Amino acid sequence: MIDRATIDKIMDATNIVDVVGEFVNLRKAGVNYKGLCPFHDDKTPSFMVSPSKQICHCFACGEGGNAINFLMKHEQITYPEALRWLAKKYNIEIQEREISDEEKKEQSERESMFVVNEWACQYFHEILNNDVDGQAIGKQYFRSRGIRDDIIKKFQLGFALTKRDALVNEARRKGYKDEFLVKTGLCIENERGIYDRFAGRAIFPWLNVSGKVVAFGGRKLDAATKGVQQKYVNSPDSEIYHKERELYGIYQAKKAIVKEERVYMVEGYTDVIAMHQCGLENVVANSGTALSVYQIRLLHRFTQNITLLYDGDEAGIHAAMRGTDMLLQEGMKVKVLLLPDGDDPDSFARKHTATEFKEYIEEHQTDFIEFKTNLLLKGVKDPIKRAEAVNSIVRSVSVIPDPVERSIYISDCARRLEIDERTLISQTNKYIAGDKEEQQKEAEREARQQENSTVTQSPIGLHTPQEQATEVERLLIQQVIRYGDVVVVNEDTEEDGHLELTVAQYIAFDFGDDGLTFGNDLYNRILQEAVDRSAEKGFKAETYFTQHPDVEISQLAHRLAVDNYQLGRTFQKEPTAKELRQLVEHLLLDFRYNIVVNRQKEIMNEMKTEKDMGRMKELMDEYKSVSELCQQIGKMLGR
Repeated sequence: MIDRATIDKIMDATNIVDVVGEFVNLRKAGVNYKGLCPFHDDKTPSFMVSPSKQICHCFACGEGGNAINFLMKHEQITYPEALRWLAKKYNIEIQEREISDEEKKEQSERESMFVVNEWACQYFHEILNNDVDGQAIGKQYFRSRGIRDDIIKKFQLGFALTKRDALVNEARRKGYKDEFLVKTGLCIENERGIYDRFAGRAIFPWLNVSGKVVAFGGRKLDAATKGVQQKYVNSPDSEIYHKERELYGIYQAKKAIVKEERVYMVEGYTDVIAMHQCGLENVVANSGTALSVYQIRLLHRFTQNITLLYDGDEAGIHAAMRGTDMLLQEGMKVKVLLLPDGDDPDSFARKHTATEFKEYIEEHQTDFIEFKTNLLLKGVKDPIKRAEAVNSIVRSVSVIPDPVERSIYISDCARRLEIDERTLISQTNKYIAGDKEEQQKEAEREARQQENSTVTQSPIGLHTPQEQATEVERLLIQQVIRYGDVVVVNEDTEEDGHLELTVAQYIAFDFGDDGLTFGNDLYNRILQEAVDRSAEKGFKAETYFTQHPDVEISQLAHRLAVDNYQLGRTFQKEPTAKELRQLVEHLLLDFRYNIVVNRQKEIMNEMKTEKDMGRMKELMDEYKSVSELCQQIGKMLGR
């Protein structure tokens, strides 16, 4: 358990711009920062970060919160794990008591898998550096590839002993369960028992964007690779790892990608490692699989510029071709470079310095049109094949989302292909129209499904009394969160002498007169906390609640703190104490009005089924008095 004083120390040290900046490429926007939202498919920056409020918010999908909320959502971790992440980042020591066996059992499966993977990574690395076989076989392999010790450490490379139960036995000795060895993919289980998946292989750990070990790749090092034995074996998909969503080297590369405003995409582990050793760190690999939209969106958070850097053989050409349209569709600016015959990024990097490699890339990389034109039209005389090639190029241009950029590429195509620009524009528009029609059909299908699942809902635009009451409660608690510390009553009275009330105290005082409470218990807790804290010097309601240790409260506070206005709108002035009091008084009247209206409805429903005449008369009398009260409050509200 982490004590409150340590939590406060962590929160005081935390800078949300630094935290979010670990995962999102942020740009200054006035007093705030903005970037592409990591929680949805964001084409234009809609994710805002406020250093003054220490909160973030996406104005497209609504996700956000404080640094803790962000980490919990982005990394799929618990509240204590997010605190430990921040403590590690800001070098804050956490003193924790040993958790009990019962508490260990309550640890999530996901957390257990991360723990097992982290241990395995250290285990493989220790074997490589300190075991006789590790040094003789594993270290010798990395030496043969020219990989230095500092790079081995940077990528946490390792070696798995050839004995098929070596890892299993050591894991059991350390107290790790077979269940998680299998679920992470470290081991395979069959009718004969459980054994190591990576035995006898050089180990390449996969780290996700935050540095957690999510998977492993293992390379066979002996002559068996020339037979039926697979050269590379990778972790299977699991609860914490989906291959199409991860990129090898992203953790080590993300800062360099932002700095260089470009990412190099290569195919394999050793390509990434060799380029790092050469001095080019803004490089990642998708490890031979087809590039996925998830991987592209991950990269897009750090840069729009990508260079596909592949071998010049048939496999490299195919890899470059299959990802181009998807990259363009996601708004990436694509360059392609196929290395000279006989070279891959690994071998090329070992023969050149970073400066030489960079210069070669700058001189030889081409945009996707030139790449496709040279590839598809070079030496082609057949009119039908030429038409197919041109259509393929125009199809690529049509998926570019930016109309200005698309128009420039069309002009470039017309010049390169010596085809009338109007013809290319017409064909491009046909492709775009076809895509829109397909999207429309898909939207209609989703709408029909949504309609079928929501046939019992109220028509749009109609609000029941209960919905209105809920909205008024939300607006009232919003004032408590934003301005609960602001004094709105500061006057002398005959009964109480000098009276001074904050927004929170004023609402609680008004509620107390009639024994009212919020229908939402979370709101009642927030109001009570605001009242209790109002006497504390330096209490700021918005800061207190957005940084609250109760995640439910902090997430609600974040939503209400940014609701209905953009972060950093300097033209929006804060309300005065008088304006706040008037607003709160109006909302309190609305609150009472909704209670009375709902009571009217309840009485009417009861009268419809009541058969006892005595009780009927009581209901009619109550209805009359409630209606009169409703009219009085309505007049005060100007209704």
